[in-house]
Order: sequence, then C-alpha cells, then structure tokens
Amino acid sequence: MAKRVVLAYSGGLDTSVAVRWMIDQMGVEVIAVACDVGQGGDWDGICERAGKAGAVATIVADVRDEFARDYCGSVLRANALYENQYPLVSALSRPVIVKELVRAAREHGADAVAHGCTGKGNDQVRFEVATRALAPDLDILAPVRSWGMSREDSIAYAERHDIPLEASREKIYSIDDNLWGRAIECGEMEDPWAEPPGGVWEMTRLRAVEPREITVAFEQGMPVAVDGVAMPMAELIMGLNDTVGAFGYGRLDMVENRRVGIKSRETYEAPAALALIMAHRDLESITLERDLQRQKIALEHRYAELIYDGLWFSPLRDALDAFVQSSQRYVTGEVRLRLEEGRCIVVGRRSPYSLYDFGLATYEAEDSFHHADSEGFVRLWGLGIQTWAARQTQAQAQAPEPG
Repeated sequence: MAKRVVLAYSGGLDTSVAVRWMIDQMGVEVIAVACDVGQGGDWDGICERAGKAGAVATIVADVRDEFARDYCGSVLRANALYENQYPLVSALSRPVIVKELVRAAREHGADAVAHGCTGKGNDQVRFEVATRALAPDLDILAPVRSWGMSREDSIAYAERHDIPLEASREKIYSIDDNLWGRAIECGEMEDPWAEPPGGVWEMTRLRAVEPREITVAFEQGMPVAVDGVAMPMAELIMGLNDTVGAFGYGRLDMVENRRVGIKSRETYEAPAALALIMAHRDLESITLERDLQRQKIALEHRYAELIYDGLWFSPLRDALDAFVQSSQRYVTGEVRLRLEEGRCIVVGRRSPYSLYDFGLATYEAEDSFHHADSEGFVRLWGLGIQTWAARQTQAQAQAPEPG
C-alpha cells in the first residue's frame, strides 16, 4: 500500500477533493504537483488550495519552454492532427506532466503517483501508460475512478472539509487549456446536434476585422520568427494565439473516437497550432522530395494516433520522430499567411532550398522542360495498362457470363 503519493494537481474540483479523499480513505501523504504548460492561473491560490486540502507540499513546475520546444515542436514538424483535425491539445501536455510527477516522486521518496481522471476519458490512459514507461516501479492511484461521487457530491465534500474552490454547481463546462490550445466539453455540447454556445469561445472571440498578412519563418521545420522578429517557441505560439485568434480562426467542433471505445463530441480552440501546421505543411510542399513527402504524409496520422492514445514514450513514436527529424533538414524558409474574419490561408511560400524550378514549371518563354522526352515516357508509363486492356478486357468482353 502506498504511503506517499505525488498527485497531478490542477487546482480544480476533482484534484482538490482527491487530495483530502486519499488522505482520509487511503491514509497517504499527498504531494501536489502543478505544471504550468501555458494555461495561466493564480499559482499562489492553487498552492493555498492544495495546502488547505491537506497536501504536505505543493510544487509548481514551469515547463512552458520544454512543452513548446519538445512537444508542440514535434507535433508541428510531424503535421500531427488526430483524425485529420485535432492538434492534440490536451493529449500533448500529459507526457510532460508525467515527467514532472516522476521527477517529484524520486526527489521526495514517493511510492505512487495519482491523477484526477475519470474512468471513461482518454487522460487516464495517457497518465498511466506514460508513468509505466518512465517508472514501472511506481504504483498508480486513480481516486476519481473509484470514489463514485457526482459533481454535486464532490462540491459538497469540498465544502464539508473547508476546501476553497472556484467551481460551482452552475458551472457546467469542463475546460482544459495550455499554450497549444483549449478544450471545452460537457453541457449542451454533449448533444452533437446542438451548436456550441457563443460564450464558450475565449481564444477565438472576434476582435479584428481588417484583413492583414503575417510571415512565419521556419528553420529545419521549427518556427523561429514572425514578421522578421525572432522569439522563443513558447512566446511565438502564445503571440500567434492572440494574433490569429483575434480573427475568429482556430475553432474545431468534432465527434472523435476516444481510446476507450466511445465517440465523444469535443470542441477546441487552437489558432496558433492550426495556423502553424498549415504553414509548415505548405513549406514542405516546396522543400521535400516527392517520395519523402508522400511517405511522411502516410505516417502523420499514425504519429498523431500514438500521442492521442498515450504512447508518447514508446519505441514506435521514438522511431517515427527520428524519421520526422531527418525529413526536416531542408524545411527552412518563410510562409505568408493572410488573416481574414474566420479565415487563415497561405498566400505565399519561399525557401533557399526550394525544389520548385521556375524554368521547368512555366509555360512562358523561359520554359526549359524538354517536351520531346515526354512521348517515350508516357508510352512506357502506360505500357502495362495498354497490355492489360488488349489482353484481358477484350477477352472478358467475349467470355460467357459465369454460372
């Protein structure tokens, strides 16, 4: 039985109640670990809340730079969109949080980690599989999965134990955010026919109506500057969230397939993530050789699935990352994006390593393509089809019907 537990602490209802509940029901000491992945918040208030719930210590880890560089950057270079839409907002933060949980467990002599996930969500898979990959000796506790309390029960429990909460019985949405985006679920959005109410959007509230263009510079697949101003990855992402989101661009409304086998209606805001992936993919169109580009496209969805399914720390993800890294050697250049109300589109791209040859592509006087070479090429390319058509389609037309 665990004696000291490190809890992934968000400061919300479930994890605050989990602190007190594990102390009372399991007799453990609880160390709360809160990770700053760009969601903002009152960290002093979060520490105070954890302490009043009974935590013996609270650790706040600022992992924004690591999260942006190593996690968002990897997903961006892979163009990873789960089910071709979702840029892995919540899924992406879990492995970096687990790294901090394991680090804290080692430093404080804990024999278990804990999370506040429910029994039908994706995050329980992500937290637990990542923990087993990094620290297979640690026990894993999931109090929310076993305590059987409703939201109302949890609020009442917190009130009985004088745990200060921002949650209320009227709050119906579940929100998870970080610098890569924002996830909103529950309430009327559990009906896939119902339109999300306008009030749920925060990052993409329309604040700009005059169209503008911005230029994003990449070096080996990583964004390094916007409009000529170089900045760290985390700062660049957060700045683009504000710039692009102001035009109302970056909303997703989808029904996705959860790892546990159910379909779930989800809404997301990810203006910077979606704009950067669009720009990066476009830059690849002029810098990747044809077969390399096609193979990368074929692997992108698998890369996204691994992260969604909690397999960031896996041999396959590691191997795919090596492929992606190799593919990005010449993905350097600039992409020009045009922002309009509710819209973001690519309007230009250039690279010192571009494989676009104007002389080969143009139909004007500068044309350097050898047109006469095409006759033999096309004949040989279609030779197999010609032989099939002559030998089998004509024979099939003359053969009697079977039976």
